[in-house]
Amino acid sequence: MVFYPERASHKRLVTILLALVLVSGGCSWRSGGGNRNANRAANPGNAETQDQTISITVGRSEARMVSSVIQATGSLSAQETSDVAPKIAGKVSNVYVNVGDFIGAGGTIVKLDDTDARQRVAVAKAAVRQQEAGVRQAEAKLGLGPNGKFNASTIPEVRAASSAYDQALAELRQAQANEKRYRELIESGDVAMATYEQYRTARDTAQARANAAKDQLDAAVNAARQNNQAIVAAQAALAAAQTNVGIADQAVADTVIHSPFAGYVSARPVAVGEFVSTSNPVVTLLRTNPIKIVIQVAEADVPYVVVGHGVSLEVDAYKDRHFAGYVSAVNPQVDPASRSASVEALIDNSGNLLKAGMFATVRINRQGGSSAVFVPRTSVLYDPTTQSYRVFEIQDNVAKLRVVQLGTEESDATEILSGLEADKPVATSDLEQLYEGAKVSIEQ
Repeated sequence: MVFYPERASHKRLVTILLALVLVSGGCSWRSGGGNRNANRAANPGNAETQDQTISITVGRSEARMVSSVIQATGSLSAQETSDVAPKIAGKVSNVYVNVGDFIGAGGTIVKLDDTDARQRVAVAKAAVRQQEAGVRQAEAKLGLGPNGKFNASTIPEVRAASSAYDQALAELRQAQANEKRYRELIESGDVAMATYEQYRTARDTAQARANAAKDQLDAAVNAARQNNQAIVAAQAALAAAQTNVGIADQAVADTVIHSPFAGYVSARPVAVGEFVSTSNPVVTLLRTNPIKIVIQVAEADVPYVVVGHGVSLEVDAYKDRHFAGYVSAVNPQVDPASRSASVEALIDNSGNLLKAGMFATVRINRQGGSSAVFVPRTSVLYDPTTQSYRVFEIQDNVAKLRVVQLGTEESDATEILSGLEADKPVATSDLEQLYEGAKVSIEQ
């Protein structure tokens, strides 16, 4: 067999050309099919899809009256914060609370060592007993019983002096009568002068004794009054001693530190064995129900904020919850720099979900209202590609895409701030299948 090299080369060339033709044709076929799919995706309203009718349910946008609100932000704070300090200095003997504990009003927080205070009570009570004995002694000097009422005429020394004075007066009257009678006899010449002088001397002597008896009576009365003042002084000393007992008892009571109100412990800077003074807080107590928030309200909105108006509060920690409260105070002065006034609101926090320091958004209801457009929640579609919300308005069984801005939600409806008017039919089902210009049939 004879081999021809030029024929072999010719065959190989034909084979290569045939392969190139086949590859080129296949690529062209695949490229053409891909372009058709791309055109179909880019034109959903082409002949193939325009002939399809999508079955949907329909709702209707409606106008509703909504209350006007004033919105502001601020941080929550405790309604009351108290750095509880002891009334007396002392060493801590026991601590009954820790950070985070809730304690009722009047509950025991800290106990101080009361050994010295109780000793002072014992000393004060001994002083009371001593002063009571002094009062009894002063009363005994005047012949009075316990708590007897002073009367100078009932005092024995006064009674004796009074009797002596009465007797001296009686003797004086008798002497005066004798002197008068004998003086008359002298004038008539019936008796001698010596006899008259005897009776005159007796009268003068009786007068002197009466005067002396009067001085003794006055002295006895003064002495009785002085003794009564001793009783008064002893009673005053007794009252002072009894006051000291009360002070000492209060010092014992002050070794127990109580909660001034019901609240939560946010700090406890002391420990057992530590010495504290009246300037050292033992705990920091927060009253968080209701909890307080202070916000700044623009000058134009201040006239619409009134004490007692309801407020609604939201925090990031509980995004699905609204906390209710009321305006508790409105500052009468507007800040000249910010042109706003501070408004204080109290929020119910019975569940202790809200914490002091949380950032919150507050909405204050104001008088009057406005009209807003609402649609069923099921008619709103979120487009993640454009990050927008869409609603399909139905006109003559054709879907019209409306890009909308959402507002608040009420039960089963959503507020539309812009993009759709009231009293329009909107699709409420199969929203993912709808597009601009899609034909629809409405289910009854």
